Order: sequence, then structure tokens, then C-alpha cells
Amino acid sequence: MKKSAKLLSMALAASLVLSLAACSGGSNDNAASAETTAAAGTDGTTAAEADKDAETAKEEAAGETYTVGICQLVQHDALDAATQGFKDALVEALGDAVTFDEQNAQGDSNTCSTIINSFVSSDVDLILANATPALQAAQAGTNEIPILGTSVTEYGVALGIDDFTGTVGGNISGTSDLAPLDEQAAMLHELFPDAKKVGLLYCSAEANSQYQVDTVKTALEELGYTCEYYAFSDSNDLSTIVTKAADESDVIYVPTDNTAASNTEIVNNVCQAAEVPVVAGEENICRGCGVATLSISYYDLGVGTGRMAAKILTGEADISEMPIEYAPQFTKKYNPGLCEALNITVPDDYVAIEE
Repeated sequence: MKKSAKLLSMALAASLVLSLAACSGGSNDNAASAETTAAAGTDGTTAAEADKDAETAKEEAAGETYTVGICQLVQHDALDAATQGFKDALVEALGDAVTFDEQNAQGDSNTCSTIINSFVSSDVDLILANATPALQAAQAGTNEIPILGTSVTEYGVALGIDDFTGTVGGNISGTSDLAPLDEQAAMLHELFPDAKKVGLLYCSAEANSQYQVDTVKTALEELGYTCEYYAFSDSNDLSTIVTKAADESDVIYVPTDNTAASNTEIVNNVCQAAEVPVVAGEENICRGCGVATLSISYYDLGVGTGRMAAKILTGEADISEMPIEYAPQFTKKYNPGLCEALNITVPDDYVAIEE
């Protein structure tokens, strides 16, 4: 919240000059001339201009402006939509009073740290951390600037909080993209009741992906499936790991995973050729390589995060007391092209993903 110190000083100076002028109402022409010269100031402005500058300074000093730093882990449709929703909601609430410093880490967690450090050095008013590595970098970078996460699945896991109760406290809050994992398992069972083995494909470098596959594994095993982990460390070994998973599985489950989301073409090329269906944790992964998903709107998730930010910036809410918010609704969706290619028929309550 940056006030214009220069304009405020001008306002005070002009007010002082006007007070002196009022006290010398009975002075002679020479005094009046001196007052006019004083009011004009050393920069050559006239008294009228000085008065106008004073009023402008008062108006601008009374207003607030906000700079928001946005650190997004990587460019893909889900995270892009969350960032856009966040910006749209803040602009709707604050108009021209808010500006954004938007930076993308191109999938590199170390770059997230560099971006966050630049925001701290610039003393931004609030940080949006889009995806778990960005949130972790922000947590390490500052305990003073308000931080809102979005597209983060489980905050307790991401931030190393034992027995997480829903409120982080301190300078961190945000929104979660977690769709009910037991319902995702139930959806897989609804579509593939005769399958025996489910491969759990995920990036081992993403803590929230590990949390999701662990939780889904428990739910699937209760439904009678045998589950196997297939973890890849980054995009370099993804093709090898997904080939192994496709060879050994009847169905593959991919959680909400940023590395997978950025490399769906690799997953699809292997799995479609092997005729092994993929159930995805979110819509954009499903669009690229999956047959079905339990979907949320990442744009709406970003809008919710932006509304939280507006309350924090204007002092309406204390971030330390704001619980994590979740997507308001979930929708069963399917990928028409892949379902047709694999001869999969989905129930009538599934909504087609638009290409």
C-alpha cells in the first residue's frame, strides 16, 4: 500500500502557505506580492497551480494502491485459468488500484524461490503462489507479506503441518484444488468394475501428488483393486515409467500433478497405443490423456482466491484467521475422443469435455 510521499509533502507545504496568507489579510501590496511568490514556490508554479497540486496530493494521499506478485510454477491450462480468475476478481474489486507483477517459473522450483525473493525485495503487498512448489518457496521467503496459494491440493502436506485443521495461520491462506479422492476412486470403479490392477502414475517430486495416490490407493484397495505405484522424477523419465505402467496395468490413475499436466502428450501416446485408459485427477490432464475425471473449475478457484486477496488488502479480513477454501462443486466429465477410440461408454450423468 504505497502512498505518494512527494504529493503529500506538496499538500502540507501548500496548506502552510495558505495559512500564512490568511493570517496576513491586512498586509500591503509588497506583502501580498511576497505571499504570491511564496505560494508559487521555487519551481516557478503559480499560486493557483500550487493550490491545485495541493488538492491533487490530498486526493492521491487518501487513496491506496496495491502491487501483487504472482508466482506461477508452470504454464498449463489449469494454472493459467486460476491466475486469470484471480486477476479478474481483484480488478473487479479494486479497479486500477491494483497492479500485478506476474512471473512464471517454467516448472523449476528453484526459479520459484528466485521470483519470491524478488517480490520480497520489491516489498509487494501480497503474493499469489500458484501451485505447491510456488507456495513452498513463498513460505520460505517471507513470514510478513501475505501469501495466498491456489491450485494447491493439501496445505498440511505442502507446508509440513501435522494434524492440519484447515487454517494455516500466520501469513498464509488460500484455495485448494482437491476433488474428493474417494469419489475419484468410486468413479474409476463405476467405469471399470472388471479391471484388476490400477497403476498410480505420478511425479515423486510433488508432495501433493504422493498424498493423492496414497489416499486413492487405500480407497481402490477397499474396492478390490490391486494398486502399484509408478513414480517418475521429472519429464525426462516419464516415457519409460508410463510405458512400464501401461504394460502392467488395466487402468492408470494420474492425480492432479503439474509435471503430468505439462506432458500429457507423452502419457497419451503410450497409453492410447496400449489401449489402457487413464482416469485423471483434473480436467486438463483428462483433456490431454484421460478418459474421465472428477472436475473443478480452476478459473472459479482463482476467482475465489482473488476475493480473499481483496479482503486482505483492504483490511476487511485477517489472513491468519482465514481457513483454506475449496472448490464449490465437482462434475464428472469425460473425453469424447479418447472414449470413442477405446470403445468406452460412460453413464449419462457425465459431461463431455470441450476440445
